[in-house]
Amino acid sequence: MYESADSPSVRALQPLLHDVVICVMAPAFAASPRDGQLRGRSTEGFYGHDRRLLHTACLLIDGREPEPIGIQPLGPDQVRFTSVHRDPRDRTNDPTVIIERVRTAGEGESILVRNVGTVIRRLHVELALATDLADIADVKRGRTGTTVRCTTAVDAPGLDWHSRTGRAHVRVTQPGRAPEVTDGPEGGTLTWPRVLLRPGESRQIRLAVSGSAVPEPPGHPRAPSSPAPWSEPDVHGDRRLMALVRTGLGDLSALRLADPERTDPGGPEDQFIAAGCPWYLTLFGRDSIWAARMMLPLGTGLARGTLWALARRQGTAHDVFREEAPGRILHELRPADVDHGNGLFLPSRYYGSVDATPLFVTLLVEAWHWGLPDADVDALLPYAERAMDWVVETSAADEDGLLRYYPRAGGLRHQSWKDSDDAVRDAAGRPIEPPLALCEVQGYAYQAASGLAGLLAARGKSREAERLAGWARDLRKRFAECFWIPASGGPAPRYVAIAVGQELSQVSGPASNMGQLLSTGILDPDGSHDVAAWLAHPELNSGWGLRSRSAAVPGFNPLSYHGGSVWTHDTAIAVQGLCATGHHKEATLLVDGLLDAAPHFSYRMPELYAGDARTDDSPAPLAYPAACSPQGWSAASGVAVLAALLGLKPDVTHRTLRLNPAPRWPMSVGGLVLAGHRLTVEVDGDGRAEVSDLPPGWRVTHS
Repeated sequence: MYESADSPSVRALQPLLHDVVICVMAPAFAASPRDGQLRGRSTEGFYGHDRRLLHTACLLIDGREPEPIGIQPLGPDQVRFTSVHRDPRDRTNDPTVIIERVRTAGEGESILVRNVGTVIRRLHVELALATDLADIADVKRGRTGTTVRCTTAVDAPGLDWHSRTGRAHVRVTQPGRAPEVTDGPEGGTLTWPRVLLRPGESRQIRLAVSGSAVPEPPGHPRAPSSPAPWSEPDVHGDRRLMALVRTGLGDLSALRLADPERTDPGGPEDQFIAAGCPWYLTLFGRDSIWAARMMLPLGTGLARGTLWALARRQGTAHDVFREEAPGRILHELRPADVDHGNGLFLPSRYYGSVDATPLFVTLLVEAWHWGLPDADVDALLPYAERAMDWVVETSAADEDGLLRYYPRAGGLRHQSWKDSDDAVRDAAGRPIEPPLALCEVQGYAYQAASGLAGLLAARGKSREAERLAGWARDLRKRFAECFWIPASGGPAPRYVAIAVGQELSQVSGPASNMGQLLSTGILDPDGSHDVAAWLAHPELNSGWGLRSRSAAVPGFNPLSYHGGSVWTHDTAIAVQGLCATGHHKEATLLVDGLLDAAPHFSYRMPELYAGDARTDDSPAPLAYPAACSPQGWSAASGVAVLAALLGLKPDVTHRTLRLNPAPRWPMSVGGLVLAGHRLTVEVDGDGRAEVSDLPPGWRVTHS
């Protein structure tokens, strides 16, 4: 027996995205099927600020849908759908009427109808429009909203929709003959009943789509009004890497948001990167921080904006529902409280992550080393100190002295980057419940404490610096005692546990989590060597990138969100760590896999993709069907890999830029930014490097 799909006990399924055409200009985006016709299904529609403004825009020519023939992306925010209209009375098999629909996120679309035949065409053009004004969380849950009644606009040809939670407007903006407009409870129609096109003539229709939530969220991030706060690099080298960086920067520009508040009314906007489209087009602490960290070689402007946007929203009080605490850094910002279904109900301002807070501290420290102006460093330092206080106090409250997360009922169960309900499983495939101390989170905490100690020392706060440095040393020692597991086989005699639970019970099974430890400094050289061996081994290295979970343990699933898939940013972070610790051979294996996967996604790297093993005759890597694309830290991963292969590490206290390039990756990169100065790095095939245009007083060291 099976239950009907409309039974109340059967939950709706999250829509798949692998075949959805997305164009984005945050906070707006449009999601379309491959023929360009919006029919009110699944994710289809125009969106703004987490609200669906229009879900139906269905074009009919002479009562029939045009036949699709192609899709052409025109940029991250724009796509062209081309179709043809054929008439059975034509004496040729060639199409004679071509329709081009150019859809632009945040604006609307234009429809161009061209007669490329040799006879006059008289066409009946009709466009059906409708919406449910649904919240993005309901769309993500697979819930179909009730169609909202529309009314005829009074100011221009078009239609209006209004509900308790949203409003939307469609206007015809092209001069010329106005359409006939009909409205009703199920939507409205714009009709041009007699479009006459002589041979070679065309008719264009322009539609403006706008709207908002009701009431509009005060102080919510908005579209930026100034250029992207990073340098455009001039990269010459591996063509795959060049394309990955170029495409990623375009997507990052489209994912920018700006905080409406500024530190100085006349100063720059505080811009940051939204986590990903379509589900997470907003400020996410962890994701926005990682994107800003990866982009530091192109300037500190994005880091500055990200730090200030999060600092203004830093926790100030204890609030169980928000999981807020003094010093804690925001996890997620939404226009309103959101019911995600399955018992997950999150407030508009939610603090339920264990990693955003130490990562905030590290972003400030790294931005300082890359040349963030002293005025910003000094102004942001108190926020970093309060964040570090939260890390230290939370660890002190734990009987094992580790940084654990303790989720509330109805909040996120797992609170690091692997945050799905079944993200933490042991080697037998059994799900492990919190509270948990994840291995990479201890690395984040160690790196934050060590880095902040150096910044405090440079600011003359030697007592506070030594206290933090001592705390970091104790955590490093505790980590070494608690997290290593002997391996019964594999490339190294031991590996790092995913996490430790109550009474220091270790969560077994090799996973990618340990790859994020390499850059933190919490591992000694022997530990780094063992981790590097595991990352390069076929259990974790799929050949297309780093698997989130070993393929050799029960429960491995190449299409599981965190149980075997490949995450673009996770692979890039592992590459950063491998290069930083001198494991260039292992890094090259992962880089080649990532760059070979990239063309199969047109260099727009998705949030994640399938972790199937690559073989000599294997097909292209499969898209994870519900992955966000574009996605912030995936788009920034090209710059992260580029900087890792160059081996860049600045030290502002000694005014040195360390270079340790990876062999076999010759390249020339201009437009890198250190302390506000643009510089160029050139590397030959043997890893020898030259730097030009260093800032005054800086020097290069090689290691």
